[in-house]
Amino acid sequence: MTTTLPGETMLLDDTARLRAAAEFVREHDSAALLPLLLPGLGGPDLQALAGHCRFAHAGLLLFPPDADSLRTQLADCGLAADTPSHPSVVVRERLARRHRRDPAELDVRILRPQVHGSAGEHRAVEVFALTVPPSSGLERIAAYERTRRHEAHLAFEIEHPDPLALRGLCAILVRHGARPDGGGYNPHEDGTVLYFTTPADPVRGYRRLELYAHGDHRAALAAHLDHSDEHQHPHRTAGQPAETLLRLLTGAWTTQALAAFARLSLPDAMDTRTAHRTEDLARLTGTHPRSLATLLRYLAMLGAVTQDPDQEQEGFRLTGLGALLRADAPGSMRPLALMYGGPFYRSFGDLDHAVRTGQPAFDRLFGENHFDHFARDPELAALFDRSMAASSRMFEPLPDHPVITAAAQAPQPATVVDVAGGNGGLLGRILTAHPRLRGVLLERPHAVEAARRLLGAAGCGARCDYRAGDFADVPPGGDVYVLSRVLHDWDDDRCREILRHCARAMPAHADLLVVERLLPADGTPSLATAWDLHMLCNVGGRERRADHYARLLADASLQLVGHSPLPLDAHVLHARRAAVPDPTVRRS
Repeated sequence: MTTTLPGETMLLDDTARLRAAAEFVREHDSAALLPLLLPGLGGPDLQALAGHCRFAHAGLLLFPPDADSLRTQLADCGLAADTPSHPSVVVRERLARRHRRDPAELDVRILRPQVHGSAGEHRAVEVFALTVPPSSGLERIAAYERTRRHEAHLAFEIEHPDPLALRGLCAILVRHGARPDGGGYNPHEDGTVLYFTTPADPVRGYRRLELYAHGDHRAALAAHLDHSDEHQHPHRTAGQPAETLLRLLTGAWTTQALAAFARLSLPDAMDTRTAHRTEDLARLTGTHPRSLATLLRYLAMLGAVTQDPDQEQEGFRLTGLGALLRADAPGSMRPLALMYGGPFYRSFGDLDHAVRTGQPAFDRLFGENHFDHFARDPELAALFDRSMAASSRMFEPLPDHPVITAAAQAPQPATVVDVAGGNGGLLGRILTAHPRLRGVLLERPHAVEAARRLLGAAGCGARCDYRAGDFADVPPGGDVYVLSRVLHDWDDDRCREILRHCARAMPAHADLLVVERLLPADGTPSLATAWDLHMLCNVGGRERRADHYARLLADASLQLVGHSPLPLDAHVLHARRAAVPDPTVRRS
């Protein structure tokens, strides 16, 4: 008699679900599947959906004990065992919220092994894999999720999406009983995802429907999320606006609570695995125990810490969000907390002055602009540079930009010129990714020294030249010029001047990459809108729309070629020198 252990039984169950998902994907197409999900769908509505939406994949969540087991499952189901995977942040966060766990404890990967439809169509099974090692304490999560199948969904990709078509397709789904159920925009894939819950009994266990549209469609997304909120919170009454406004008015408390958390070095005294008693933390950080408990309870409400209910005495541990405020965290956001809770916080108290006069409140409060003010204080200048580096996640895709990769593959070693390149973080990322490239960094003297140290430590200092100077000193002869988060510091006249300095330095073949946040043309929510207010209050600059940057570039004899999204609502704009008309050619 063969005995099957409980863990093996679960693995077999997962394999059966994966095999069933692959078979389901092979057997169905949009025209047959949509009426099953939306009873009563037919006629022009079915034609519109089936004509615009291609059945792309079925998604499910598996729970392998390790990577080898997952590869075995894939192979057993006739799927490619070597399918590449990457972290699934969205599903990890949803699991963490559902089960009140720290996201850092959950290793969730996403992979899409290919499946062919009955007529050879290219489809996939979207596999989310939560690693559940034996005796890890995650078995209860796996058992619950296997039963509830929250992550199971069927995805339809919209071919040739445009805003009008996207809204129309959403309206058809809602008209036939589908309920909006969240969504998001993924800048890494440049894709917009809209989720719905279907009204029918689950079709082979699938009740969630996903619409995927390539590109940035945040206007449609915002409307969809509004509908999602209405469905998820139908109990909300007319009294809600007052409650909402009250929460907004206390936003300053949130900023200062997080800043105090960082200033007191509390994140550095905590970790994500072990709960610490308030008394112990107070002793470690030199704080008042009862007052510290008040702060930590508020931070727990924000999600920066979590309160451990298992301890007889009040205990707290760090969450993945709070861990970003540790000084030693990769991509630490501690400098941002200190900056936004420090000098920039103080100047926001005089925002009405900036709105009345158009002059930065920072200048009025400190008697000089923030560049000069920071330059007089080396410690504050270093904090500002570190705070800029804390947003470096927006640069992650930049080394793979076609302009950079083309320069890296050129027959002769190419040079990237980073104008006002700060501490060299972006240039170092590019040079590290492409060992054949050389770099030139132009910055203020104190920043040049910081960049020299950082690039040297990164192992690419020998391939970089350092120039201390101003925008008028942009070095000529580069192949790629980079202006990252520079233009938003200045008014239009100064931007034109900066761009003209770049244009004069650029050879005819050179490219210019400008990294900025772009204000959305349709007013949809964006970090750029918040930063526009920040620039008004503290710097005197502004965020701009893409067409505004195109005009500024044109005024400097540069032409906007295009722009593409980056993380944190940033974009990279690609420009080249504008072609000079040949005066000998007559225009008809």
